[in-house]
Amino acid sequence: MTTFLTRRAALLAAATCAATLGLSFGLSAVAEAQTSVKIGYAISRTGPNTGGAAVTTIPNYELWVKEVNAAGGIKLGDKRVPIEVVQYDDRSNAEEAVRALERLINQDKVDFILPPWGTGLNLAVGPTLNREGYPHLAATAVTDRAPELAKRLPNSFWLLGTSADAAKSLVELLNKLRDEKKIGDNVAMVSIADGFGIDLSGAARPALTNAKFKLAYDKTYPIGTQDLSPIVNEIKALNPDVFIAFSYPPDTLALTEQSRISGFNPKVFYTGVGTAFPLYRQKFGKNTEGVMGIGGWSGDSPAIKDYLTRHKASAANGAEPDRWASAVTYASLQMLQQAIERVGKIDRAAVIKDLQSGTFDTVIGKVKLENNMPTRYWWVGQWQDGEFYGIAPAGNEGARNAIVPKPAWVAP
Repeated sequence: MTTFLTRRAALLAAATCAATLGLSFGLSAVAEAQTSVKIGYAISRTGPNTGGAAVTTIPNYELWVKEVNAAGGIKLGDKRVPIEVVQYDDRSNAEEAVRALERLINQDKVDFILPPWGTGLNLAVGPTLNREGYPHLAATAVTDRAPELAKRLPNSFWLLGTSADAAKSLVELLNKLRDEKKIGDNVAMVSIADGFGIDLSGAARPALTNAKFKLAYDKTYPIGTQDLSPIVNEIKALNPDVFIAFSYPPDTLALTEQSRISGFNPKVFYTGVGTAFPLYRQKFGKNTEGVMGIGGWSGDSPAIKDYLTRHKASAANGAEPDRWASAVTYASLQMLQQAIERVGKIDRAAVIKDLQSGTFDTVIGKVKLENNMPTRYWWVGQWQDGEFYGIAPAGNEGARNAIVPKPAWVAP
């Protein structure tokens, strides 16, 4: 009996050892077979989204790939493998973006997919990425649907937050300024007629009304509107204290230029996407001073300063990042890399779980998601002394005080 047990124990031990060695060998073989991490994306190189993608997304994708490959690649197990990129132009079109992703998945067999630029296209590709089991790090989408989408599409991570939070933060700032007697009650609001503008104006409207502000003007304009001067002239005639535009880059520039030309100079001048772009400062120079816009960053942070230096050194013609979603985009890539390396192999389901629960070291600080969303955002920034600093929420580390009223426009 003793001999039988001893033999059985020996056999079990041998089997266990063999299984362990087999598993170890198997994992090692898989890692050995992986010669690269194939990453694909479809991005707007043509169409109306080109400006946003060219500033916020493309340079950060290229910088990240360059830096990771220069360091030997992504660490899988005990070795590093380079990133291999496959990319397409989504032509700023939702259907084309979905088709391109399906091509990346079914034809190119990519390991991971990076998201497109903008709210609309991220909403469009979300179901495809979820169905195919790819993590979706939406770093350039602001939508009130984010909490619901995070539940329904558990692979998706909405890193710019919700329109309701953006509106709440802006209105809280305006309330404070009114309490300080720096502004009055009259507000004029315009918004682009797409998912971004509709969501944000839809959130701001009740927030302003509940705070007892008077909406003297509230209109939308179609995507691609070439002449915004009629809108600016109508608003100027109403003489509001606050101007709010939930706009995309071409319109942000046009609204600012037309306001300067017409002499429309409210105490608070707030525009949408593009305000935080370096192009805005290049175009308007001293006239940027005091202009507010969506986003912001901790401009005095050593990590942000280092990121800015590296970005300028890597990008074509020393181009700078925007002062909002660029840093969030780069942070999302750091999160993806850290999750992949912690998993140690190409296992998208495991990477998604790590993104859901892990803590990540990024250029915007430590990030730990709750319900697939960050817990801290910058919602209002302002140009001050040639830099676009975060000013709201006021409780964020590095937040600056607002300059109000905005200085008057000067001749270019």
